[in-house]
Amino acid sequence: MSDEQLIGGQGQEAAKIVRSASGVATPLWTGRYYNEGHTGQDSFMDKLGEECGVFGVFGHSEAASLSYYGLHALQHRGQESAGICVANGESFHYHRGMGLVKEVFNNDNLAPMTGSASIGHVRYSTSGESKLANAQPLVFKYRGGDLAIATNGNLTNAPEIKEQLEKEGSIFQTTSDTEVVAHLIARSKQNDIVSAVKETLLRVEGAYAFMFLTRDKLIVARDPHGLRPFVIGRLGNAWLFASESCAFDTVGGKYYRDVEPGELLVLDFKTGVVTEDRFSPIKQRAICAMEYIYFARPDSDIDETNIHSARKRMGRQLAIEAFVDADIVTGVPDSSISAAIGYAEQTGIPYELGLIKNRYTGRTFIQPSQELREQGVKMKLSAVRSIVEGKRVVMIDDSIVRGTTSLRIVNLLREAGAKEVHVRISSPPFANPCFYGIDTPSRKELIAAVKSVEEIREAINADSLHFLSKDGLLTAIGRPNVEVNRGLCTACFDNRYPTPVPDEAALGCGCD
Repeated sequence: MSDEQLIGGQGQEAAKIVRSASGVATPLWTGRYYNEGHTGQDSFMDKLGEECGVFGVFGHSEAASLSYYGLHALQHRGQESAGICVANGESFHYHRGMGLVKEVFNNDNLAPMTGSASIGHVRYSTSGESKLANAQPLVFKYRGGDLAIATNGNLTNAPEIKEQLEKEGSIFQTTSDTEVVAHLIARSKQNDIVSAVKETLLRVEGAYAFMFLTRDKLIVARDPHGLRPFVIGRLGNAWLFASESCAFDTVGGKYYRDVEPGELLVLDFKTGVVTEDRFSPIKQRAICAMEYIYFARPDSDIDETNIHSARKRMGRQLAIEAFVDADIVTGVPDSSISAAIGYAEQTGIPYELGLIKNRYTGRTFIQPSQELREQGVKMKLSAVRSIVEGKRVVMIDDSIVRGTTSLRIVNLLREAGAKEVHVRISSPPFANPCFYGIDTPSRKELIAAVKSVEEIREAINADSLHFLSKDGLLTAIGRPNVEVNRGLCTACFDNRYPTPVPDEAALGCGCD
């Protein structure tokens, strides 16, 4: 068991310190209350920040309502802000706000949003401040009329383009790199919006799934590497677009196909025609591996691979690579449950719900006594004593970022009476920051970048630790072995970025 002490005193901020066997001290709670500053993201659980989610509709009389429900299905991708913009062929109606989809929208603000085409967005800020001005879709007026833009991803060369545009007189209203794209479109000398979008996309680099809405067109595009997921669906005669296929199920739609890397689709209000076009040839395909490991919902399919099935295979492969004799297997809710089931099936060790996640914590503004404050640490996750007490536990998780979460969970299991805690991670060590839309710490804050596996094991107070190998991960995801790296981006594991990336000192870890 770890040694505990309290720091701070009367009239000061206080926090419990859990000191692991290696002597690493980590505060379990800081600030005036347990989850101060919580915006829907997991401030207690040290996990990777979700990206963003987009949902689009073309050719349906209830486009706004469909977008509302579609964004609900994508809420896990961003809980900071939400927005919908609708076009009816003549004008725009839009509404954006801070918070969850259900907090931003109601019957009063959805009712006026009539039209047959819409784009919607849920946001998790990564590059750009957390404020309403950055909520998407961003809506602009320029010489070509009204333009709304929603995107998931990050433009790695946005800072340098923005600096150049500002020198030429551009004035920016937001800190989101999406506004850079709007300026490039507005300054284009092309005579039509489609040509201006193509020209603009050839200037930007990075990972993106874009939706552009005008009064008479919906344009969608995906980056030439296909880094961010982007899928097409059908609902009767209507077209649907989303970051994940699970959103189609929510509105009664059906998956049609993925938007191809470098593809640009133009949907015209007047003719109803969908034009399949390109702004770039496909470059080295590099779908984000973390979508399969952590971000996407288990009921989504990415590039025709089901997420739950892929994660179960990761767990099975992890069991093959790192079997340990134990009494039970448990997964850290929610993204690791599929892998834990796979590990249990492969080993024959029973799977149990040893950890329970409370989905209704919200913000805790009360100022209780110090003793009660410490209990707040366990509001997000708790161990089931009757399941783990006296047991040798295999704890499956999807990743280790800074290591603080793993330490907390291991200690929760030990406090609940676990005799041994063996940690198995269904991904390789996360040692490099992402520049493509995932909110990650700087390299020096990533524990796998500065410590060996054995040092990490000591830091998280585990009896043993093993990460899934990169080859094992690629095999488990199951994409055909006909492309470089099976068509996946694994830069966070191997430092091999598929595009030029900025200097970390200048940009930090980038995203949005």
